[in-house]
Amino acid sequence: MKRTLAPATAATEEWTAPPSELGVGELAARSGLAVSALHFYETKGLIQSLRSAGNQRRYPRSVLRRVAVIKVAQRVGVPLASIAAALDSLPASRTPTAADWRRLSSGWKKELDERILALTQLRDQLDGCIGCGCLSLKACPLRNAQDSLAQAGPGPHFED
Repeated sequence: MKRTLAPATAATEEWTAPPSELGVGELAARSGLAVSALHFYETKGLIQSLRSAGNQRRYPRSVLRRVAVIKVAQRVGVPLASIAAALDSLPASRTPTAADWRRLSSGWKKELDERILALTQLRDQLDGCIGCGCLSLKACPLRNAQDSLAQAGPGPHFED
């Protein structure tokens, strides 16, 4: 769809509306992600494409915002499985809104707070580790507090 600019501008300049769909290369360039990352996101159900008559992937422009949500969530440490579950709550054809982001991010706050607490405890207890890798000493406060994993048998075991 071409539109002529208002008469106040130069004589024959034309404005072209952006395409409603993006090819995978253009989506990669606009989002800053590799094509392989976009294909990976698609296999995980995070984004969806349509196929052209020539079987080329075509993405609705709204996928740019979905990719932005994915990138921000990953940057703060939200696992892809949690991101996928959150995006599944949105209609696939609708661009996430600011209200959607507030709802999604508030759901991740508890998970992030728990991870921050665990990392803080790890940092604060790290000086008690002698780096031996035994992971089963009764005195190891990092991975086997009070030797609670002794019943699991020999070898390294981990508490969550």
